[in-house]
Amino acid sequence: MIAGEQINITELMRRRLKRRLMLMRAGAAVFFVLSCIIAARHFSGGEHDRHLVLLKIHGTIASDVSLQTRALAKAQTDPLVAGLILDVDSPGGAVAGGEALHDAVERFEEAKPVVVTMGGMAASAGYMISVPARRIFASRSTLTGSIGVMLQSPDISGLLGKLGISVDLLVSGPLKAQPSLVQSLSPAGREMLQGIVSDLYDQFITMVSDGRHMPIEAVRKLADGRPYTGAQALKLGLVDQIGDSDDARKWLLKAGSLPEQTRVEEIGGVVRPIGLVPRIIYFLTGNNSQGSVLSFLPQAISAVDGTVSIWEP
Repeated sequence: MIAGEQINITELMRRRLKRRLMLMRAGAAVFFVLSCIIAARHFSGGEHDRHLVLLKIHGTIASDVSLQTRALAKAQTDPLVAGLILDVDSPGGAVAGGEALHDAVERFEEAKPVVVTMGGMAASAGYMISVPARRIFASRSTLTGSIGVMLQSPDISGLLGKLGISVDLLVSGPLKAQPSLVQSLSPAGREMLQGIVSDLYDQFITMVSDGRHMPIEAVRKLADGRPYTGAQALKLGLVDQIGDSDDARKWLLKAGSLPEQTRVEEIGGVVRPIGLVPRIIYFLTGNNSQGSVLSFLPQAISAVDGTVSIWEP
């Protein structure tokens, strides 16, 4: 083999190696770009994967709403969730449960838009959980508002006396057994419990003022416990628009620049109305916590557990 042929073969091998190297680099570049696209879609969510979530709060609100608040927290941090539809049809319920739901909805609204659609009733704690939303829809006949707090303190000491039954209470302080089923409420006990109710009432008014962007005194004038129809609430600034769930959904789609075909995924289960026996116990005691219906019967009613924000026709 002559020297010229050796040079040609070497040059040919060099060119082949160069082409392979270029192909390998091109393949690596394509792989890198595809990986970036897949990763971006995974972490930020593609437009076709973004969706809305729906949380239904129907019936009396119990003290324990952890199932719903956890669902809200999870959806809030999900990059594929674009907004929340809060469907409220409730006369209210426990102040503790209403406050927990209110705060969870408020945190969600700070990150993503929330719209409320009210059913036949969204009163007291049912209204409390609605006020953080960016927009509230109600029907003309919806009963809402009823801003306030109450505590029922039953006293069966008179009945026990007629039956010849007396109860001795040994307490560490004069207010420890206030209120009690077997002892009349003392003036000091009444003052103490009224202080609790008044403080919770002020908290409720502040929630409405912040959520509806209304002066405190303007809210206080409306917050004498009375309910309003949806039509009345609209004129008073307690809701934003007369409409149904479809109107609320359309508004949220527009607010989030989402296509019409965006799906809605229900979360958190449903807060179920309390049954007959818990209703009777609630009527007598003001305690509507379903989980503690039997446990509290033999003991005095706890003022905090028994404090509710609810409208009773």
